[in-house]
Amino acid sequence: MQGQTVRIVSQAIRYIEEHLHEKMDLDMVASALHYSKYHLHRIFTKTVGLTIHDYAKRRQLTEAAKLLVFSAKPIIEIAIMSGYESQQAFTDIFKAMYKTSPAQFRETENFYPLQLEIYLKEELIKMDLTKDNIKFATPEDADDWMELVSLTIDGYPCLDKGDYATNLHQYIADKKALILRDDDMAIGVMGLSPDTGSIDFLAVHPQYRHLGITKLFLDKLADELLYGKEITLTTYRAGDKADTGWREEYRRLGFAERELLVEYGYPTQRFVLPPKNKEETKNDRNTEEPVSREL
Repeated sequence: MQGQTVRIVSQAIRYIEEHLHEKMDLDMVASALHYSKYHLHRIFTKTVGLTIHDYAKRRQLTEAAKLLVFSAKPIIEIAIMSGYESQQAFTDIFKAMYKTSPAQFRETENFYPLQLEIYLKEELIKMDLTKDNIKFATPEDADDWMELVSLTIDGYPCLDKGDYATNLHQYIADKKALILRDDDMAIGVMGLSPDTGSIDFLAVHPQYRHLGITKLFLDKLADELLYGKEITLTTYRAGDKADTGWREEYRRLGFAERELLVEYGYPTQRFVLPPKNKEETKNDRNTEEPVSREL
């Protein structure tokens, strides 16, 4: 059943990728695949973490942003190629997602993606992972780590993959990079600064986000690596339309809002997770459970 779901969702992704220059919705994709739109909506959202509408919109805007920077096409032409009927409609949604107008984005000559194409794992997903499966990354993990970064680019606006890859090797050398694997694939990665208790980067494979992987990493920090320290990170501000659920996930896991920031020109907010007390940590160690078995 799991394999069949992945095949159907992968077909939907492939259809979307082949029709990025058309106006797209759930009915169109479901009709093309000859599949129930209600069931397709449910399995796509659960597997990818985004609705078909949101995934298609983010992919179209990413391709539009690329054209703005790397081509001389008029903005109205790019708008129509992205599935919008007017330049104004395109400008409004582009500004909501990129925090700048298409014309201003073109002037900066600095492309970054909202969403790259998602590739799904077809093999059965391992369901008995615990925080003990999280290890320090090695140089051999770098390629798989970067592949996961491409899948989770939505969590980090303005991410420059070139700069990131350079910094990753230093994090690995300094024992500040953690990785969780399911067989030959990285499904969760974290870069941290132990001195400050800061999570500098956290990514979880879309197919695993609903399985409690983020909490496994937080438990690893709270119980072993950052015991007794506050854990901090930055994420999207409230109401940011580019957020695909990261902010709400961190709130659900116990993070509290702190000051508003601007990072690399992008509005963000710092979140803080208070340290566990000793009794909580003791109980966690005695009753540790694997991630949820719910698909």
